[in-house]
Amino acid sequence: MKDTLKIALLGTRGIPNNHGGFEQFAEYFSVYMADKGHMVYVYNSHDHPYQKKSFNGVNIIHCYDPEYKIGTSGQFIYDLNCILDARKRNFDIILQLGYTSSSIWHWLMPKKSIIVTNMDGLEWKRTKYKPAVRKFLKYAEKLGANYSDYLIADSSGIQEHLLETYDKKSEYIAYGATNHTNPNPDTLVQYNLEQFKYSLVLARLEPENNIETIIEGYVKSKSINPLIIFGGLNEYGLKLKEKYKNDFRIKFVGPNYNQEELNNLRHYSRYYFHGHSVGGTNPSLLEAMASNALIIANNNIFNQSILREEAIYFDSDQQITNIIDEDSYFSLKAKFTEKNIEKIEKEFNWNIINGKYEMFLINVIKNKFQNNS
Repeated sequence: MKDTLKIALLGTRGIPNNHGGFEQFAEYFSVYMADKGHMVYVYNSHDHPYQKKSFNGVNIIHCYDPEYKIGTSGQFIYDLNCILDARKRNFDIILQLGYTSSSIWHWLMPKKSIIVTNMDGLEWKRTKYKPAVRKFLKYAEKLGANYSDYLIADSSGIQEHLLETYDKKSEYIAYGATNHTNPNPDTLVQYNLEQFKYSLVLARLEPENNIETIIEGYVKSKSINPLIIFGGLNEYGLKLKEKYKNDFRIKFVGPNYNQEELNNLRHYSRYYFHGHSVGGTNPSLLEAMASNALIIANNNIFNQSILREEAIYFDSDQQITNIIDEDSYFSLKAKFTEKNIEKIEKEFNWNIINGKYEMFLINVIKNKFQNNS
């Protein structure tokens, strides 16, 4: 067996991260693998802000991405371009992050490369999509599960779904985070906030993230503290902003991509609401845990598998109203956050997560060599 792997990461807009969770993972993991001596390649959109051919030891391959011209459908062409390029390069492993816009091209995947797919969340459950799109996403998930040589699930809930739905085993490897050890209250000044006298939502403004449930529960409460909502104001967000414009406590402040500022805001919040109900290990949840936030989470298997006993759970807006009015859970902040920080250090630390990925991929190659010998 070879000492080093030649591996490609496909399915993101590229590194360094300027978009989202998969891009952040791609950045951390690719640099980690390059530092370990592996030959690592990451596919970037042609118009990614970073235009150099290498990044901290990682090879960057830019491929044409027409999304800027034609919208979401451009992702399918971008993935096709990446796959066609990968056919020329003799990779040992292609680590595919997600399947939505690449699975239809599965028959073009390089035959000699081992295809490992991180199956992402249950995209077809997202209510923001029209029925026809959701039907396609479920079909794409089926393709991804069946054509990949190996599957990775970033939550136990996704792992169970893949086994029950497709009779496919998968390797559970969660997402990662880094503990936020030096909070700085200066960030609060620009939002006119006081320490532990505001609550926080940080999410894409989509129905499946229970944004309206959280707001409605807060509006019915007696709290005088503001609820700060970070997220791009899409059509759904604008409707909510209009609906609740007369409540001075509900503040839509738009997006913020400065992780240091967000960590500080999480740290000093009284309650941090995590309404995500679809998907695997959500990056923003781990980041909230790593920032010492006291978390009120939607009651579902994805959140429970990560937070376990160290959170308060809700199923309805009335439960949120009761939590805010009683305000008794704030006394549990030290106890809950201490254990959540311990989880980050022992289970979800980036070095641990990257190490699990590396070991899994090395074992994949070992299996191939054993089967061929």
